[in-house]
Amino acid sequence: MLALRLARGSHPVVLLRRLSVAAAAAGTGFLLLSTVGHAAGHPSAADQSLVRLLWCAAPLAATAQFAVSTARTDPAARLQRGMAAAGLGPLRLTLLATASTALTCLLGVLLALLAFLRLRGDLGGPGSSASLGIDAALLGAGHPVPLAGALLLLATVPLTAAVATAVALRPRNENGSRETAARPRTAPPSGLPWGIALAAAGLAIEAYTSPGPHAPGGLLPLPGRLIGSPPGVLAGWALSAFGLVLAGPGLVHLCGRLLCAGRPGALRLLSGRVLQEESHRLGRPLGVLCAVGSAAYAAVKVYEASPARPFGPLTAVGAAVVLACVTASALTAALESRTARAHTTAALRRLGASASVLHRAAALRGLALVLVLAPLTWTVAEMATLPLVH
Repeated sequence: MLALRLARGSHPVVLLRRLSVAAAAAGTGFLLLSTVGHAAGHPSAADQSLVRLLWCAAPLAATAQFAVSTARTDPAARLQRGMAAAGLGPLRLTLLATASTALTCLLGVLLALLAFLRLRGDLGGPGSSASLGIDAALLGAGHPVPLAGALLLLATVPLTAAVATAVALRPRNENGSRETAARPRTAPPSGLPWGIALAAAGLAIEAYTSPGPHAPGGLLPLPGRLIGSPPGVLAGWALSAFGLVLAGPGLVHLCGRLLCAGRPGALRLLSGRVLQEESHRLGRPLGVLCAVGSAAYAAVKVYEASPARPFGPLTAVGAAVVLACVTASALTAALESRTARAHTTAALRRLGASASVLHRAAALRGLALVLVLAPLTWTVAEMATLPLVH
């Protein structure tokens, strides 16, 4: 009840973020329901239904990440003066954020269920899936769908997002917090070498197991159209993506060190120090964004080599959910970083720093990230597609 009251009295921007999480949960829930519909309409193609279900893990993970990043920036989840006296300590605030996330995602999956039933024509009247470019056979129209199984599958969306929020926002150990505070805030993250090694290993596995673009199963299967790719290709892509995510904080820290290299002026020094200090907060969302961007570029290039095998409509839905979630998560992390530096920014303004200087420092940080991360993302994508298109 408290979560509903806080949601009703939230700022419009906060409500917009929660509605965005609900929309992402709706898209993921619709993809999960489409796998149930496909299994009901094609009982003899259980392997295809299983592949569709496994592909739903990507939008499910992206939705959970977006829900966690939104919960981090929610003012209701922050410990403020007077809350402890009212009985809202760190543990209660974590439970409150978890409940808010679960309710938001529950709203999204309920909307997905209504849309799914409407497109199938189960709510009376003809289905409207054809007007949206979705083949009714993909949703199992005309075949009964097990409601209990569909609801159980839908429950994974709010449950996964709630568990991820509870783990990410759990109260930290006081001793561990003191040890972390004693370390230098610009200390380099330790995941860069491991991330590079995992990305290289993933590319090697893909190159070794890929049968080539003209061999059977030579293209990566996507939900709605293609089935039957070698497991090694998918494993190699996943390992490369995980390597980019793991290397994200180290790459952001590297950008800061490059800005501070040589004899930096005040603008470069300020920009570089901020990137080094915020590398732990910005690194993972940017790493996920690079991984998704690399996979999307590689997938488009691979399927351009086979125009007779286009993307399916459910693939477009899944790709839109993943891209929107990871982009919004990265923007939310940048907003969280800006909020965390509010006191430092105010101190700089009191010392005489103009707004234009702070804006130029922010632009320099963004340019440095683009110059380092964009070529790396493109290189990984190009190397991932070489065994499949040549």
